[in-house]
Amino acid sequence: MRISIFGLGYVGAVSAACLAQDGHQVIGVDSNQDKVDFVNQGIAPIVEKDIAEMTLENVRLSRLRATTDVQEAIQNTDVSLVCVGTPSQTNGNLDLSFVRKVCEEIGTALRDKDAYHVVALRSTMLPGSARSVVLPSLAVASGKMPGKDFGVCVNPEFLREGTAVYDYRHPPKTVIGETDTRAGNVLVKLYAGIEAPLVRTSVETSEMVKYADNTWHAIKVVFANEIGNICKLTGIDGQEVMDIFCRDTKLNLSAYYMKPGFAFGGSCLPKDVRALAYKARSLDLDAPMLNAILPSNERQIRKAIDMIVRKGQRRVGILGFAFKAGTDDLRESPMVEVIEHLIGKGYDLRIYDRNVSLAALTGTNREFILHRIPHISRLMVSTLQEIMDHGETLVVGNSAEEFRDVGDCLRQGQNLVDLVRIGDKRTGENYDGICW
Repeated sequence: MRISIFGLGYVGAVSAACLAQDGHQVIGVDSNQDKVDFVNQGIAPIVEKDIAEMTLENVRLSRLRATTDVQEAIQNTDVSLVCVGTPSQTNGNLDLSFVRKVCEEIGTALRDKDAYHVVALRSTMLPGSARSVVLPSLAVASGKMPGKDFGVCVNPEFLREGTAVYDYRHPPKTVIGETDTRAGNVLVKLYAGIEAPLVRTSVETSEMVKYADNTWHAIKVVFANEIGNICKLTGIDGQEVMDIFCRDTKLNLSAYYMKPGFAFGGSCLPKDVRALAYKARSLDLDAPMLNAILPSNERQIRKAIDMIVRKGQRRVGILGFAFKAGTDDLRESPMVEVIEHLIGKGYDLRIYDRNVSLAALTGTNREFILHRIPHISRLMVSTLQEIMDHGETLVVGNSAEEFRDVGDCLRQGQNLVDLVRIGDKRTGENYDGICW
């Protein structure tokens, strides 16, 4: 199939590489010329396992290329996957300006195209967005009729950073929300090689499924952390408690996320919880548990800060500050908030994260690192040893494999604050786990 992918961020870059690997002809579309140039040079615009190799291979095989020209992309493809960002507004609602803009651009390009075209939204949107924003934008800009000249689907993704290629190949389900059967049939064909339960439903249901998934994931993190905090104060190992809890796969569903530890972050969970809470408020619906998730998560960040402050040592080394090991993603990383607080209180910091250092040179977070958090980027060092030499208190912020044995290398008087539980179970006066 001939596919255009709008937005070469995380979801777009992974989708483009995987679809090209499957033999499809893929055109990535992005307004950022640097991302387009990266792809056309065979360089992945994100840090993610296997994506660099897949991008290079498929560019060399002429199955993957990128452009800033929307008209060219639409004229040379039959299906468009929209993967642009839907960030939070200050009131918690979603900012759909990128979705609207892309749909207007696609619609304008469709004016000059006679063939039927399918537009599938992978961007996360609140229920009602496809009908209130996507369909009208496409129809007005194109002057054409939905269901006849073009079709629209909502096709949520279920990718985890760090395991995105595996998740793309082995999704828990394939959900296709369709405005018409013809459009849905095209996506069914697109995912024919993927073994997963296939659900065809309305666009509104498909939009809501993504929020149900992500909000549940957020709830699981907060629940496990609150149990872990109680355990910590009563001398119980919170990880052991939750390990036993998670053996019940009949009632407790899944062990994933059910691990006491640090706050959640990243591009999905905080944004989507805020948006769903906003939706409830707009309907005058009282949702106390939903409204409690982010405050509880903030308390976990506050707890981490307090643990560091209580050590009474001014030189602090941070090991990992992307929100998750194996990625360069700093969007709403809770460690960034911890670092900002410590800087404000005058602590002497050094920060190390291999993937963020790489992103500062070539990755998609380069602009964010150099311009949005330059005061943090100036504190970054290039080796783990520099952190070990500098820090009186070491803070492990994500579970990168290279941090696993840090606890075995502590010098006299050096403390370790562990927010992720590195290595084997540890004890001792110089070791402090956040929930164990």
